[in-house]
Amino acid sequence: PELEPECRSLLAAFAEGSAALTGCLGRRARPVRLCQGCYGHYRRLLALYGGIARANSSESHNCAKSILTSDRLQIVVTLSEFFNETWEAANCANCLKNNSEGLSNSTEEFLDLFNKSLTCFEHNLQGQTVYLSPNNYTEVCKNCNETYTKLNDLYNNLQRMNRQGGESGHSAHLCIDVEDAMNITRKLWSRTFNCSVPCSDTVPVIAVSSFILFLPIVFYLSSFLHSKQKKRILILPKRIQSNASLVNIQEKYS
Repeated sequence: PELEPECRSLLAAFAEGSAALTGCLGRRARPVRLCQGCYGHYRRLLALYGGIARANSSESHNCAKSILTSDRLQIVVTLSEFFNETWEAANCANCLKNNSEGLSNSTEEFLDLFNKSLTCFEHNLQGQTVYLSPNNYTEVCKNCNETYTKLNDLYNNLQRMNRQGGESGHSAHLCIDVEDAMNITRKLWSRTFNCSVPCSDTVPVIAVSSFILFLPIVFYLSSFLHSKQKKRILILPKRIQSNASLVNIQEKYS
């Protein structure tokens, strides 16, 4: 039988919301901007699905049963599960506020530093191919080092805070927008520009490496000295015995 007008209206709204969210996800697939660009569409679709699930006001207008469970395919349920699984796999909750009304403060701070880093790269690359070798990015490395270091440190802090939460599965990661942005920046910095960030732990690392390097020398030297001393200890009683024999012979013939 045909759906009641109320149910048709709910189904049409869900179809429009699904199309809008699908288009948003597709347009923001590369570079990944799903969470920051599509959370409004996702929230709206959740509300529309919830409206269908709660539409059980009367026997004649049982829209939930008619739309969700009246056939084997259950298209609306399948679509809803797909969007939920995609959203959870992207871990967008880590980018948003608790009520998903907007980006969290830490995400906005990260994206601001990310945009500043890209702007710095672009600014210092202007005229690069005219005056310098394409593989010489000294100005980029020097002038953008501070901004990139701040971005990298913030990302590491966000990762550490997320791990301390003791979460597992998809939620053990940062949201896909932040991860993809950091991956892009690191590839540009290390592979394209061939820059490097000075490490504050260089001295301890060198000290430990030197210690490990000299361990075999110390081991063989100590083994050599120990074996030499042991040899002297083994030889010493023979000398004592020889001296004792000499004394006995002298006493015998005296």
